[in-house]
Amino acid sequence: MKVGGHRNFGWGRKMAWAGRQALNHAYGGGHYATVAAHASRWGEFARWAKEQGIRDARDVTREVLERYGQHLAQKVEMGVMKTSYAQNLLSSANVTLSALRQDDRVRVSPRELVGQRTTVRTDPPKGLDRDAVARAADALRERGHERAAAVIELARDLGLRMREASMLDAKSALRQAERTGRVDIREGTKGGRGAFVERLVPVSDRAMETLRRAAEAQGEARNLIPTDNSWKEFRNHVHGVWREVRDEYGLGKIHDLRAAYACERYEELTGHKAPVLAGGRTASDEDDKAARKQISYELGHGRMDVASEYIGGRR
Repeated sequence: MKVGGHRNFGWGRKMAWAGRQALNHAYGGGHYATVAAHASRWGEFARWAKEQGIRDARDVTREVLERYGQHLAQKVEMGVMKTSYAQNLLSSANVTLSALRQDDRVRVSPRELVGQRTTVRTDPPKGLDRDAVARAADALRERGHERAAAVIELARDLGLRMREASMLDAKSALRQAERTGRVDIREGTKGGRGAFVERLVPVSDRAMETLRRAAEAQGEARNLIPTDNSWKEFRNHVHGVWREVRDEYGLGKIHDLRAAYACERYEELTGHKAPVLAGGRTASDEDDKAARKQISYELGHGRMDVASEYIGGRR
C-alpha cells in the first residue's frame, strides 16, 4: 500500500533520480560532495530494490530496509564488502528516504543489521577541566583568534563538532536559547541530518555566556566562518592555532572537548560518574541506557551505542 502523493513522493519517476532531487532540496542546493555520496549509495539501493520488484519509494517500508540490510550483511560475511561501507549504504538509504518522505519515520539501525564498528573510550578525555578550557580560549582571544576561541568553547559547552560550531549562527542561537533554554543544531551536521532532523541541545548558564561571546565574535557575518574564508581554510586555521595553545593547558584534540561534554552530561543525567571516569558503570542499567540515548541525541548521532566512544562502555 502506497503512502500518499505521486510516484516517489512526487520527486520523479525513477527512484534513483528522485532520491537525488530530494537530497538536493534537503541540502538547499549546497553540500555537493555530501549529496553526491548519498545519491551514489542510494543508487545502489535503488538497483537492489528494482531487482526485488520495487520501483517506487512509497513502497519502501522498514521491512524492505531490513531485507536490504540482511543482503548487505551477507556480503560482509562473505568478505566481499567491508562493514563500514555496508553501514554507509544503509545510512544513505535512511537519509535519502527521510528527504523523500520529508519525515524520519522509516529508518533502520545500520549497526544492528550489518555489524558494529563503534570503539569504546578507555581514557578520560582531555578537556574535563572547564577552567583549563576557559584559559586556553582566553589565550586564543589575546592572540586575536576570537572566532577560534568561540569554536573551542562551543565544542566544550554544547558538545558540538568543529564544523557545527563553525557554521552556527551564534546570534540566532543565542536568541533561541534565551527564549527556550535550548538550541536546535541544524548546520554542519554529520551526513546532513540537520536538514530534516531536530536536535535540541540544552543550554546551561555557562553555555549561555559562551553563546554571547560567540555572537560577539561573529559580528555581522552569518556564522563564525569569516566571509573571506572557505570552510576548509577556517578549519585549518582553527586546528593550527589550537595546536599552539592546547598542550600548555593540558588539553587535547577538539573532539576530546565533545567527549568531556558527554561525560559531564552523563553525570548530570544519572548522578554517577561516566564509566570511563569511574572505571566502569556505576549507574543503574535503566539510567545508563536513558543517559546514553539522550547524549547520543545531543551529540547528533542516530545510534545509542556511539555514546561509548565518548563516555566508556556499559560494563
